Amino acid sequence: MAGHSAGTEIERLIQLLSRLPGLGPRSARRAALQLLGKKETLMRPLADALQDAADHVLTCTTCGNLDTTDPCSICADGRRDKGVICVVEQVADLWALERAGANSGQYHVLGGTLSALDGVGPDDLNISGLVTRVSGSDVREVVLALNATVDGQATAHYITDQLEGSGANVSQVAHGVPVGGELDYLDDGTLAAAMKARRPF
Repeated sequence: MAGHSAGTEIERLIQLLSRLPGLGPRSARRAALQLLGKKETLMRPLADALQDAADHVLTCTTCGNLDTTDPCSICADGRRDKGVICVVEQVADLWALERAGANSGQYHVLGGTLSALDGVGPDDLNISGLVTRVSGSDVREVVLALNATVDGQATAHYITDQLEGSGANVSQVAHGVPVGGELDYLDDGTLAAAMKARRPF
């Protein structure tokens, strides 16, 4: 019975790991074996970290970021420019912009993009929260940092319409040739976007 019980626990661990993005069944089995082989140095600290995160990490009710405080440390930072809100699809995008030091203003996480195929409408995203934040405030610019996909651009157009008359300027991050990129290796869509977004030299 003990062997059967242990097997069940291992299978449960593998199944849970396989739900993580980028981990299929084979990768999940490898990860489980790695964890089980290093119980004291890896598995138990990871279990403790997961428990701590589950107990203490919150979703900021202002912007949608993940932090241990609400409002989050970015929203509570008095040094940041309250007049600029950068709109992103997911928390991962917010973290990427922070790592790059690309935004000194506030953020707003939508939780995805509009998608007729996936049945995602305006009420499924945090768009109304954005409109509320912008209207009747000192926000002078809303920067749409959404992915250059069909759904991302449809969402950008919808948000622009919703913010019409708010007094805030709506801008969009440029899409095109990445820093250090070589034209020969870029796809057609990226090259076309780069040409449309050209500016004086």
